[in-house]
Amino acid sequence: MQLDVVTLFPDWFDWFRDQRHVANALRGGHELRTLNPRDHTTLSGGQVDDTPFGGGAGMVLRVDVMDAALRSFYDTDPVELRSQRRVIALTPGGRVLDDAYVDELAAEPAITLLCGRYEGFDERIVQHFCSDTLSIGRYVLAGGELAAMVVADAVLRKLPGSLGHADSAVEESFSAALGGNPEYPHYTRPAEYRGWRVPDVLLSGHHEEIRNWRRARSDERGASSGGSPLP
Repeated sequence: MQLDVVTLFPDWFDWFRDQRHVANALRGGHELRTLNPRDHTTLSGGQVDDTPFGGGAGMVLRVDVMDAALRSFYDTDPVELRSQRRVIALTPGGRVLDDAYVDELAAEPAITLLCGRYEGFDERIVQHFCSDTLSIGRYVLAGGELAAMVVADAVLRKLPGSLGHADSAVEESFSAALGGNPEYPHYTRPAEYRGWRVPDVLLSGHHEEIRNWRRARSDERGASSGGSPLP
């Protein structure tokens, strides 16, 4: 996969690239690239934003600057770019990220994430350059960089070779393997601590009983959280 992030703060992603599962994915041939629109603006002083028409507080990322940045990076009209790869605007009002959305993105060969900043994007960026909008939750961050890291983390860990064990990403919270429910509880040594004992079934060695117990606990957590299990 080629995963690109359009951000005014590309240095923030240096730390992210060093995380073990991300580094594993990159060593496996996947890419995580950053593009700074400020490097491609035609405006003086590296300007990338302007005041909103109609008044109001804050600044808005300009459509002409984003056009120039995407055009320079991909050598194509950004209007056509979304037919070549998934171009996603990170915005609080977008489609909310969940495990099904992550699976969908992990199957893509190429993704571009546009990080908002200030008051967000000129709406023409979203309308004409983007194939999707995405939100990591119904709240507002100062910019899209942290959201981009959340998306990249969730997607990259789904890719083969990023995790230490091939089954690590199969049976986890909200996965199809658990019917969309949260993951079951885990325990490790010591088997008893301060009178708190690990459930006997996990010490029994009976794999079928353990599987049944884990699925039942997962279902209970789904019911108590008010989630909607997958059919």
